[in-house]
Amino acid sequence: MTTTEPLPAPSDFAAWGEPRSKTVSWYDPMVTATHGAAMSGLEMLRAIADGTLPPPPIAMLFNFRPVAFEPGDVRFTVEPDESAYNPIGLVHGGLVCTLLDTVAACAVHTTLPAGAGYTSIELKVNYLRPVRVEPGRPNELVAHGWVTRPGRRVAFAEGDVRDASGKVVATASTSCLIFPLAGE
Repeated sequence: MTTTEPLPAPSDFAAWGEPRSKTVSWYDPMVTATHGAAMSGLEMLRAIADGTLPPPPIAMLFNFRPVAFEPGDVRFTVEPDESAYNPIGLVHGGLVCTLLDTVAACAVHTTLPAGAGYTSIELKVNYLRPVRVEPGRPNELVAHGWVTRPGRRVAFAEGDVRDASGKVVATASTSCLIFPLAGE
């Protein structure tokens, strides 16, 4: 059994060190939604990647960076920081899950014509190894999403996330509902 120092009293916040903060900024998401509605999914994602359209707020929150977009196939990267830690000092699985949902659904988006939207119906994630952030070492995660079965109403996709050494840390499969953006 390991002995540790007693925890400070709840009022002794100084024992925890200086509080840390992270500032998140984003642009009006309706700019992207409005202009993107007139583009195919592939055109919209490429416009976000090249800076023609602003990225969605969720990408700004987690610092997801688009790397490549082809029909039915996308890649994003992220370098998690300690603000994404869970209580045991590992990157929270929710960040990895959100990254997988992003790449799998964006892979579907690349197959859609202008005026079509999508939303995840379900997402199944398998966590294979913990994600650690180690100061002074590469911590970039690379996420790859690809369509396994396109469809007019429902499309299916998969994805994986790899750590800086190329090891798969998680995989996912998803189904996405396809619908007209103008409403049904």
